[in-house]
Amino acid sequence: MKSEIDGVIIKRLTSQKDERGWLIELFRSDEIPPEFRPEMAYMSLSHAGVVRGPHEHVHQADLFCFLGPSDFKIYLWDNRSGSASHGRKIVFEAGQKNPSLLIIPPGIVHAYKNIGECDGLVFNAPNRLFKGPGRSDAIDEIRHEENPNSPFKLTD
Repeated sequence: MKSEIDGVIIKRLTSQKDERGWLIELFRSDEIPPEFRPEMAYMSLSHAGVVRGPHEHVHQADLFCFLGPSDFKIYLWDNRSGSASHGRKIVFEAGQKNPSLLIIPPGIVHAYKNIGECDGLVFNAPNRLFKGPGRSDAIDEIRHEENPNSPFKLTD
């Protein structure tokens, strides 16, 4: 599913449940455009109320999966000057109540907040290696959260 921001992909994930529990396909290479296919993967845990971001990448695209056990409010701003949706902001929820895959191209400022009452897990499979091969490159990140005058503010 395409979003209101050009190039951002938001896809509802489907849980296959049986008596043993559940299984969710996070991504399939035949469903991901080649430029967004992962180079690495990691998980993070965010405590209730914690905000990560806002930040953006110059070259990296993120492939996030929000599954639970908590829920997150996702904030996206299109900061790409040549984009058809430049300046647009969207906010939505993903996680336990709305399992979702989210592909964020370079130049999209993004942040998320754990809005639940418990810790929440987030899976990310970016299309670039963190700090490049052998961790020898600079970090590809512009951290707007460190700028008190940043126009990228989280609002409810």
